[in-house]
Amino acid sequence: LLQASGKIRLLDVGSCFNPFLKFEEFLTVGIDIVPAVESVYKCDFLNLQLQQPLQLAQDAIDAFLKQLKNPIDSLPGELFHVVVFSLLLSYFPSPYQRWICCKKAHELLVLNGLLLIITPDSSHQNRHAMMMKSWKIAIESLGFKRFKYSKFSHMHLMAFRKISLKTTSDLVSRNYPGMLYIPQDFHSVEDEEYSNPSCYVRSDIEDEQLAYGFMELPDAPYDSDSGESQASSIPFYELEDPILLLS
Repeated sequence: LLQASGKIRLLDVGSCFNPFLKFEEFLTVGIDIVPAVESVYKCDFLNLQLQQPLQLAQDAIDAFLKQLKNPIDSLPGELFHVVVFSLLLSYFPSPYQRWICCKKAHELLVLNGLLLIITPDSSHQNRHAMMMKSWKIAIESLGFKRFKYSKFSHMHLMAFRKISLKTTSDLVSRNYPGMLYIPQDFHSVEDEEYSNPSCYVRSDIEDEQLAYGFMELPDAPYDSDSGESQASSIPFYELEDPILLLS
């Protein structure tokens, strides 16, 4: 991924506080629909307009990224080496919106670029194995290949590599978008503890899960030898493909 410029161009979608900005090896663009800090650009990623890729040298592309205007309404395709979805996809209320996000990530990545996905899940590592297998199939259908999967006790971590410039045709009719589901998609309004979705308040359990999720992000101290987070002593599981063993 490292180009002649020495910088890895990274797009952090739903960037809370632009955590990658402090790493010199990255040329980071953090975007959020409601930015929390000044260094994050305002951007509605679902409605982001994609343009033709830039036919420029690497240093010129780096200069282009450093001069982006706020808010961001459009970006050229094949612009980034890495796209990060950290605790992002589960916030969208429908599988199709998650699908659109992954499709845009594919179009924004250079060939062999990486899509890194972190999504919360406090269940034991096998409970949602079928869901993660479903995600793998759906995302790979866009022109990715998953090469890494890890399970923390409160989140899934997935790394996908872009292996083709174009996606396969007729993906929607094969219901690939619907495969990017989460358990909450199957809750009816009557099952919820609120009557107006716009006034939804997270439960204490969801707050705790979200807090643990942030503790397990890369910024938290981590002891790779012991397999536990030094900050929270949360166990860590790492699995290679094939994705979880079903028994």
